Amino acid sequence: MSAASATPAEPSPIIAMRGITVRFPGVLALDGVDFTLRPGEVHSLMGENGAGKSTLIKALTGVYAVDAGSIVVDGAPHTFTTAADAQHAGISTVYQEVNLCANLSVGENVMLGHEPRRGAGIDWSGAHRRAAEQLASLGLQIDTRSALASQSIAIQQLVAIARAMVLDAKVLVLDEPTSSLDRGEVEQLFAVVRDLRDRGVAILFVSHFLDQVYEISDRITVLRNGRLVGEHRADELPREELVSLMLGRELADLAAISESSMREIDRSGTPVVRARGIGRRGVLAPSDIDVHPGEVVGIAGLLGSGRTELVRLLYGADRADSGTIEIDGLPSRIGSPRHAIDRRIAFSSEDRRAEGIIGDLTVAENLVLGIQAKRGWLRKVRRSEQDEVVREYMGALGIRPADPNALIRNLSGGNQQKVLLARWLATAPQLIILDEPTRGIDVGAKADIQRKVAELSAQGLSVVFISSELEEVLRLAQRVIVMRDRRRVGELDSREADLDRLIDNIANDGEGRAA
Repeated sequence: MSAASATPAEPSPIIAMRGITVRFPGVLALDGVDFTLRPGEVHSLMGENGAGKSTLIKALTGVYAVDAGSIVVDGAPHTFTTAADAQHAGISTVYQEVNLCANLSVGENVMLGHEPRRGAGIDWSGAHRRAAEQLASLGLQIDTRSALASQSIAIQQLVAIARAMVLDAKVLVLDEPTSSLDRGEVEQLFAVVRDLRDRGVAILFVSHFLDQVYEISDRITVLRNGRLVGEHRADELPREELVSLMLGRELADLAAISESSMREIDRSGTPVVRARGIGRRGVLAPSDIDVHPGEVVGIAGLLGSGRTELVRLLYGADRADSGTIEIDGLPSRIGSPRHAIDRRIAFSSEDRRAEGIIGDLTVAENLVLGIQAKRGWLRKVRRSEQDEVVREYMGALGIRPADPNALIRNLSGGNQQKVLLARWLATAPQLIILDEPTRGIDVGAKADIQRKVAELSAQGLSVVFISSELEEVLRLAQRVIVMRDRRRVGELDSREADLDRLIDNIANDGEGRAA
């Protein structure tokens, strides 16, 4: 090979993790994993929820102790026992939920702990000047004296990156940094990331958005079940192969789910739920919805269109001031979630952290909460019954790790979502409302939940399904209610609709047949 055509030698790794093993009680979270990160690259870490991504990051950043293996940073071996140890070695992390002080100014956050001194005090003018210089180096012109809380989430992410650069970070870990950003904000973040990469910073990127991973990544490492599957150049790894590596199997064509969902629904009988003119002033215009036995009714619309507002009124989480509801053909008053549960209606909120899981309880305790709420707190669920229910639903939904005594906060997002689904299925509902059940989880967990919804529907359970992913709504639902500007604007038969038609309905006040 001629010198002109020779491949340039890759730079020496800034991070070399070898044989990393992390154990929790009853769980082998990482099993001899190798990971290499080089200067001047964006390296994405991919895998299903529960694959070990977060554990590997926390091992690198000193949050978790390593049971076996070695970590070498810039050629020198390190043992990290705290996050401060990792920071001193030049490793900084920006989390999905920005770990800054919202009550302080932008400049104070950038310089926190590294403020210049003036005599016995802090040189605040100098601190803000240096903060402004650091932000400017990232292309940001921000009033450093403004409150951090007044800035958008995207700007807060960039402030966190600026703080990492003040610490002279050689390695920047971005853990789901785009989950709450719109497209323009993502582009702004990626411009900064590319600039840092070109300046020689090594960037470890974690995201469940495949498009973004391929847009920003130079290299991809795949984990599965706590083990290394492989490391690949992004431009040499087709997306279908990446998904296959993540799942450990070929991703079954989701058309099989669509085929199951497209079965004929008998609507000649009495609906499980019939709502007429249900609404709330200033929140939702009076709207109608029917759900028949075994039917999946999708609700589609843009953020703020009224999707969640409709189902919260249906469930009694919010009080309707107009309309009527019938359950199995009989007039019913649903003024609270307890009323809904008594009528065998279950609801899984889109905000699983604030309104779903209780992080300090175990998987088992979270799972049986629905049964306990249905019975009332004076009729305790017997331990033997609890164990049986937990064993049945953990197995049926493939919850990992299969440890009922694990704290739910330590589970991945996809497995937390499965626990919430199991909680309500254990109450034997006739209607379950699922609001964004697959948001923020990986493709494998999404496929598992979609299959379960299709399976439950085929067994006769009625489902109201909300998702921002319109393909998912069309795949699962037999009918789709279209919402816009907090009112119902139309309805589509999924067998006759495609994505383009659904988008056109959302954009143009609905053109589907009326209910």
